[in-house]
Amino acid sequence: MSTAISSQIAEQFERDGYLTFPEVLDADLMQEAKEHVDWLIRKNPDLRPENLHTNLIHDDPFWLRLVSDERLLDIAQTFIGPDIALFASHYICKPAFTGQPVLWHQDGSYWPLEPMKVITLWLAVDDSTIENGCLRVIPGSHKLQLQEMQGSFDVENVLGSEIEKKFVNESQAVDLVLQSGGVSIHHPNIIHGSKANRSPHRRCGLTIRYIPTSTRVMTENPKTAGHKIFLMRGDQGQVPNPYLPYPDFDAARHMSFRGSDRFGR
Repeated sequence: MSTAISSQIAEQFERDGYLTFPEVLDADLMQEAKEHVDWLIRKNPDLRPENLHTNLIHDDPFWLRLVSDERLLDIAQTFIGPDIALFASHYICKPAFTGQPVLWHQDGSYWPLEPMKVITLWLAVDDSTIENGCLRVIPGSHKLQLQEMQGSFDVENVLGSEIEKKFVNESQAVDLVLQSGGVSIHHPNIIHGSKANRSPHRRCGLTIRYIPTSTRVMTENPKTAGHKIFLMRGDQGQVPNPYLPYPDFDAARHMSFRGSDRFGR
């Protein structure tokens, strides 16, 4: 990515709080990602597909192979620098007809990070459309300070919480339509969410939360329970984050994928 392009997109991100990047990952890898989601659903029958959370990642070589893809890290590096760690990742897979909404919220309100230096990449595993509940953002809302999220159970929803409605001007919402392999990024303060999936087509997206290794994950905070932290690129630095080793591939426990026999470090 050239310096001129990097400067231009950085300015746009600063203004709007989000960006989209089409065709980041190739079709073969995205087919493996779709198979991975199906495999996870079969392996975790007690979880709704929207709730394939980060606590599953520590013993999943394909998941780590996917989030450590150099093309994703190159995007992250533009915004947080060359020393990159994975803080969290979560498949939100909305089944056809019954997929739950994600109510309006700010990600950073849930995270005990110090400082709140983090970038979210949202990878479209399936095509993400208005009809099947694509991600929606309120441009410019990242300039609002982080607010306490309120419990919300009037309708079944993924997070069980939302931001106070007085902060949301839904008429300004932008739908982030992406084809499989496309990526959006968003600021931890931006107000965003997604509607229920009432269409006949599944909508699966993978959230990937990258931090610079200078950001500390406050592991003594109960909110951090279940987060698995991995060094993705560069130097882990002096901040005492509890980095985990990458798991070696085991055919008896893991989904096979291209290069799985060489995975692990």
